[in-house]
Amino acid sequence: QGQLVESGGDLVQPGGSLTLSCKASGFTLDDTAITWIRQAPGKERELVARTQGSANTFYEDSVKGRFTISGDFVKHTVTLQMNNLKFEDTSVYYCHAQDANGHYWGQGTQVTVSS
Repeated sequence: QGQLVESGGDLVQPGGSLTLSCKASGFTLDDTAITWIRQAPGKERELVARTQGSANTFYEDSVKGRFTISGDFVKHTVTLQMNNLKFEDTSVYYCHAQDANGHYWGQGTQVTVSS
């Protein structure tokens, strides 16, 4: 099956920015639903953003206006641009993809927002 590889997590101060990348291999992203999910220790999984192609984009309320999900079909990469980061954004971020052939998960990347 396909594979997703995440990168971009880092330690950042409140108000800072990060760009997370989710690179796909073994399948194409053109018509694939891509979801960013985060889970912090002791907390439940939380859907952050989702997109499929250029339509049906969804953002969790707490990240609207701050996060942007976008896809580069040529590079087979989906990015999550995160601006004005807050302490509450601290979490492990995972990407998930689903197409007609199966489900795919990234390994997760740690985002820590701390002053």
